[in-house]
Amino acid sequence: MTARKYSRQRELIKEFLMTRKDHPTADVIYQNVRNENPNISLGTVYRNLTLLSEDGEINRLNVGDGTDHFDADTSPHYHFVCTECGSVIDLEMDSIESITSTAAANFDGRIEGHMTYFYGTCQHCTRFHEHS
Repeated sequence: MTARKYSRQRELIKEFLMTRKDHPTADVIYQNVRNENPNISLGTVYRNLTLLSEDGEINRLNVGDGTDHFDADTSPHYHFVCTECGSVIDLEMDSIESITSTAAANFDGRIEGHMTYFYGTCQHCTRFHEHS
């Protein structure tokens, strides 16, 4: 793979993502990056998010809400998705990488990885229901 030409816009997007742990959507990224670069377009943000995810510099998360979320942490880790407020949170837990070999045991093709999401109610929403 050849290296892409440097892009200040792409760098701004990546720098912004590295400051976030809440896995923002393209719209949220766009609104924030515009503070640094008022002339950037939503289309440019989408294009650069696609390039960054294709290059493995960020992760594109499809958690089932119809909107892609983006994560600058490309290390193997798991996510929790709140079914009430829609927040996407990193889940601290031991690796379950063994699930790949378990899945491969009765599969004739080649499994190269997996994406696992956990769903439920986040701490904030759980507390809100306890007090209402």
